Amino acid sequence: MTNQSLNQDKTVAALIHLSTFSMFFFPFGNFFFPLIFWTAKRNDPFVNHHGKQALNFQISLFLYSFFLIMAGVAGALLLGISLDFEGSFYMNEHQQWIGNPFEATPVVVFIMIMLLLLLSLFVLFIYATVSATVRAGEGKLYNYPLCINFLGAEKEPSVRKDAEVPEEQENL
Repeated sequence: MTNQSLNQDKTVAALIHLSTFSMFFFPFGNFFFPLIFWTAKRNDPFVNHHGKQALNFQISLFLYSFFLIMAGVAGALLLGISLDFEGSFYMNEHQQWIGNPFEATPVVVFIMIMLLLLLSLFVLFIYATVSATVRAGEGKLYNYPLCINFLGAEKEPSVRKDAEVPEEQENL
């Protein structure tokens, strides 16, 4: 395998991971663009591994986020319904509270915890995607953390060990 094709494979694998950031510009771009790059060169085992890993991670993050949002809404509703307000709880026309706003503290704390968990998923997305892009650019394999294996990606494919060998050692 020539060095030029190896560099091209590393570039495509890195683009697969970088294309997940397109979700900030296009709805569901984090699924479509990696899928396009992956299917373009999915016959290459190195690109196939990175493509499957990137898509598995995006699907996993989507499911984790969906679950957290649904649990947050359900929990906030259940906590809100179970609160026992003694009087009305609103602001009047003079911007004064009627009722005790501190009775809503459990709901606020629960919502803050859910938002903190969503923020931690976002930080995981940024960190893992940048790490995967760097590793793909170096010609190394990368396995995302907390990734559910939907597309059947292997943990360590038995191919592309030459990608980690420097050029000097290939000529020996």
